[in-house]
Amino acid sequence: MVAEISKANFDKELDSPRPALPASPGEITNTLSHYYRGELGRMISWRDRIDRTSNWAITVTAALLSVSLSTPTSHHGVLLFGMMLITLLLLIEARRYRFFDIYRARVRKLERGYFAQILAPNGEPKADWAGAIAKSLRKPQFLLSYRGAVQRRLRRNYCWMYLILLLAWCLKITTPKLQTEGNPLTQAHSWDYVIDNAALGPIPGLAVLCIVTLAYLGILYGALHRQMDEGEFVQGEAHV
Repeated sequence: MVAEISKANFDKELDSPRPALPASPGEITNTLSHYYRGELGRMISWRDRIDRTSNWAITVTAALLSVSLSTPTSHHGVLLFGMMLITLLLLIEARRYRFFDIYRARVRKLERGYFAQILAPNGEPKADWAGAIAKSLRKPQFLLSYRGAVQRRLRRNYCWMYLILLLAWCLKITTPKLQTEGNPLTQAHSWDYVIDNAALGPIPGLAVLCIVTLAYLGILYGALHRQMDEGEFVQGEAHV
């Protein structure tokens, strides 16, 4: 009985009149204008989410630097904890950036293929921009891999935060006055002193140094490595 009712409702929906598609050039222009505003609003919304994550990362970095460097007896593990928090925020921001990139690509295709040609015609307009947008609307897909999004956000913002935390951590474990009260400055030139200060609970200092070194080698690779084809990003256009 339920299946028959569902089938009847489905058939009724099929028989109901569908919204009329725009036919005249004026109707098409009006539809494109409303569509552009809608996509632009979604793009701005996701851009705002990205900015919030970046602001939180900057706030965390500044707060932990203040806590760690303002007190001589504070542990260097605070800065390592800050690196972990920054990594978590980077992963969250990369996920948001992938959604932002979908709507950004649609807006740029519409601006380049339609509005730019209206304002200043430049040869024959590319006919594939409308088809690309229609394909994206019918079956939305991510245009950027998660790894690529992480690398892009790392290269734009987070590499500088990681660098600041690394410099502060190195200063913390190599400067006696920032570790304990009253230690002579000559101890800072001893490698054993640095290894002892780098210890984190039961983890030996040498192991901590190796872990941090490997982590920052990965960060350096992610910041410097570029994909072979990044589309319009390679052309030097304005982007985020």
